[in-house]
Amino acid sequence: MDLIERVNGHFLESIAAKQASMELLSPAVAVAAEQMVACLMNEGKILACGNGGSAADAQHFAAEMVGRFEKERPGLAAISLATDSSALTAIGNDYDFDMVFSKQVRALGHQGDILLAISTSGNSANVIEAIYAAHERGMSVVALTGKDGGKIGELLSPDDLHLNVPADRTARIQEVHILLIHALCDAIDCMLLGGE
Repeated sequence: MDLIERVNGHFLESIAAKQASMELLSPAVAVAAEQMVACLMNEGKILACGNGGSAADAQHFAAEMVGRFEKERPGLAAISLATDSSALTAIGNDYDFDMVFSKQVRALGHQGDILLAISTSGNSANVIEAIYAAHERGMSVVALTGKDGGKIGELLSPDDLHLNVPADRTARIQEVHILLIHALCDAIDCMLLGGE
C-alpha cells in the first residue's frame, strides 16, 4: 500500500466533492446567507445543532457569529445547542436523547429565528425532532445534509433551505459542510460590512 497515493486520494475526493457542491449549492448558500442576515437584523437569532462532527460544526458556526469570522464586527446572535453539557445530559436522562435539541429549540426559539440543522446522513433523530420544534415555533430551517438527504430532506417546508452535499462518504460531506459554513459566514459579513 502506497500511503502517499492513499493520502492523495483523499485530496482528490475532497476536491471533487467541493467542485460538485459549488456547482449545485452556491445559489442556495447565497439565499441562506440573505435569510440569516434578515433574521439577525430583525433581532432574531440562529440556533445550530448536530451530533459528533456536526456538533463541532454547529459550535464552530456559533463561535464565528458571536466572535468574528475574518473582519471585526459586533457579535451576532447564534447559539450552538450541542454545547451545554448540563442541558444535554439532563434532557437525555430525564426524557430521551432524541429530545436534546428540540427541548432547547422550544425554550429558546422564537418566530423569525433560524435553525441550522446539520446531519451528514439526514437521518439524525434528534436533529429531525429539532426541525419539528422549529416549525412549531415559526422558525425557518437551513439544513446541511449529505447522501440522499435522508428523512430531513422529506420534512423540510417550502420556506426551508436544504444544502444537500452530493457525496456519500461522511468525511467528504463534513469537509464540504465546514466550507459551506465558512461561505455563509463570509457572505453574512459581506452583506453587513460591505465587501469586494
